[in-house]
Amino acid sequence: MISIEQLLEAGAHFGHLRRRWNPKMRPFIYGEREGIHIIDLRKTVVLLDLARQAAHDIAAEGKIVLFVGTKPQAKEAIKAAALRCGMPYVVERWLGGMLTNFSTIRRSIKRLASIDKMEADGTFDKLTKKERLLLSRERDRLRLVFGGIEDMTRLPGALFVVDIKKEDIAVKEAHILGIPVIGIVDTNSDPEQVEYPIPANDDSIKTIELIANTLSEAIVEGKQIAKTRAADLAASGERESKESLDVSGEAQPRRRLRQRRRTGGRQHAESSSTESGQSSDE
Repeated sequence: MISIEQLLEAGAHFGHLRRRWNPKMRPFIYGEREGIHIIDLRKTVVLLDLARQAAHDIAAEGKIVLFVGTKPQAKEAIKAAALRCGMPYVVERWLGGMLTNFSTIRRSIKRLASIDKMEADGTFDKLTKKERLLLSRERDRLRLVFGGIEDMTRLPGALFVVDIKKEDIAVKEAHILGIPVIGIVDTNSDPEQVEYPIPANDDSIKTIELIANTLSEAIVEGKQIAKTRAADLAASGERESKESLDVSGEAQPRRRLRQRRRTGGRQHAESSSTESGQSSDE
């Protein structure tokens, strides 16, 4: 669990100028210093722990947590944290419809994979110089935008967002689809826009790194639980299958024995009937 001292050292307590505040952040503001709001880190610690548990539980269910942070201060920290826990990320421009029109986005990702395949299997070498140049440019453009979600084959179970004001389109799309959002909320944000608000300085690189890494670690732990559950389920399925085969195997001899008994009974009856008939004739 992150301590108040760690958050202080990262500068997580510095909010925005008083004139830029959102009144809904009042419960999370400790005070004011030289016209700048100071965030109450005691509440940050509590809410960060709730967000951490949520990320852990979502990952434990085998779901995806999509990391989103396109502002310059967030890009490197968000990408690194997402890669560390094996989750997708968006650190360039958020394209409208990335969630609500995911099928179209998947087509663009498949196009990127197709170009990569052409380059790998030698198809590129058969093209003209101009065609190769155009395809290379298309690939670079697609990778810049979709590189972080290339392997995301289904909608995420949650979003982790740095600066919910800047990423308002991502937050709105998540709401439309009922996807919960974990978000860093500064003093100019509306905390009611996210299910798991984390009051903190969303312009501080160190703060973003600290929070992103905390969530990343929770996700790694959750994924391990999901992996263990899947292994247990597979083992259970194998045992049930084996037991079913064993029962089936034991039943076969019993069925054959019953069949022989029935056959023997019929033969005995037929024999008795024949003997009886012969006796009458005599």
